[in-house]
Amino acid sequence: MAEDDDRIHSKAARLRRIEHRLYNTPGGLRVIDLANDCGVVRRTIYRDLMALHEMGVPVWEERGRFGIDRATYLSTVRLNLNEAIALYFAARLLTHHSDEHNPHIVSALDKLASGLPDQTISSHIAQAADVVRSRPVRSNYIRNLEALTRAWADRRLVLLRYRAPNRESTEREVAPYFVEVSRSTPGAYVIGFDRLRGAIRTFKIERIERADLLDEHYTIPDDFDPYAFLSNAWGVMDDAEVDIHLRFSAEAAPRVRESVWHHSQHLVERDDGGCDLMMTIGGIREVMPWVLSWGADIEVVAPPDLRAEVASHSARMADRYR
Repeated sequence: MAEDDDRIHSKAARLRRIEHRLYNTPGGLRVIDLANDCGVVRRTIYRDLMALHEMGVPVWEERGRFGIDRATYLSTVRLNLNEAIALYFAARLLTHHSDEHNPHIVSALDKLASGLPDQTISSHIAQAADVVRSRPVRSNYIRNLEALTRAWADRRLVLLRYRAPNRESTEREVAPYFVEVSRSTPGAYVIGFDRLRGAIRTFKIERIERADLLDEHYTIPDDFDPYAFLSNAWGVMDDAEVDIHLRFSAEAAPRVRESVWHHSQHLVERDDGGCDLMMTIGGIREVMPWVLSWGADIEVVAPPDLRAEVASHSARMADRYR
């Protein structure tokens, strides 16, 4: 792609730029804006818009503005072999994460499988789609997920009817800032500004009873960084920071050493072959199931409330199996 000042001489590069700009501007752009951005005259932009339409890009025009219908837009991605393998890993993780039939996951995996030239990889991704396809459909979840996706993409507020565990339903106007999936259990979450609480809150999508798009638009604050927001979380919940000290037996230590469990972790070897794992994470709620999964091969040294919770669980388990 050759460039001279702001002028883009390559038509292919200019079309890609216009397509990118239109897709990422939900309200559309004027021809004069695109012409100034590309350094060409308006007549050229009109021809480019017609070329995009003829290529199958769903371009719309309304009141002098042009945009792209993101609901029907299909992107094109070219991958080498190693990139295809990386997507295969992602597809396998996706099948583990989704515990129900999500038609959008199935459709995405089907398209990915049909678009890859390597038959071995494409066949396994197709099988991953079949795994998700065989699961039960929960139409209300899909409807809510679609509403949240559109709200996040178009920066529109959404009205949620949300039921937390063992609580009454509440209605909340939420501005979605980020969508995240849990790394430990099947589940997806939306993080956004909750007008009811006047603060950023995290909502599990599976607990949303209804999600309705509102006409009001919002902007995500410049200082909101979702990766910084979640940096200390064990999963998706960012509670108050707490220092965790876990002691693993010699039998469990090799498995502990194999992985990086949290970016803050510090591993200390012990003379008996075991190891101690220290981390600073956001609260103890999400880490509790992981700690319990190690059974008798782990001891919680700190904090005291996590140690007490594990001791209580252990006592109840002993009573149940006695």
